[in-house]
Amino acid sequence: MQMYLDIFSSLPTIRTERLTLRPVRMSDAEDLYEYSSDPLVARHVLWDAHSSIHQTRSYIRYLLRQYRNAAPSTFVIALNDTGKVIGTIGFMWLQQDNRSAEVGYSLNRAYWNQGLMTEALRAVLEFGFTKLNLNRIEAQHESDNPASGRVMAKAGMRHEGLLRQRLYNKGRFTDVDLYAALRQDFKARTR
Repeated sequence: MQMYLDIFSSLPTIRTERLTLRPVRMSDAEDLYEYSSDPLVARHVLWDAHSSIHQTRSYIRYLLRQYRNAAPSTFVIALNDTGKVIGTIGFMWLQQDNRSAEVGYSLNRAYWNQGLMTEALRAVLEFGFTKLNLNRIEAQHESDNPASGRVMAKAGMRHEGLLRQRLYNKGRFTDVDLYAALRQDFKARTR
């Protein structure tokens, strides 16, 4: 447990070819608000589109508390070339006994369909297996958002099934597709 506390209380920075995944800062509020106020971005996630920058700042304060409490938390996704924050990705929960976790993400609509979220997800999967010593990492998406499933598959996750009416989101019950990656699959791909 101490390992998780140490890592989540001081979330590292991860660099990929085009992205930097790092802890959130209050100075990220404008960039985060730009996409979290977009109803299309919020359509398939469990939060509502932000109606003011104050909501975004409250979300940032929540994430900062998560870091202070060493709880599973979220990276912001920033472009290497400009530093602009274009999304978030992180751990929704982590079960130490089972060495498993769930990852979730969101991305500014202006950056959809460019392979950026796949790149970020691959980096978080690697972090989960190598730094957190996880055995299983799950992700789920609403079934009427197949683009998110393509991201998961391209990142090396396997489709495990359909969970009928699993979530009540934005006034409706919605089916969810479950994906997962296992440590053994990750190790086989990286050999």
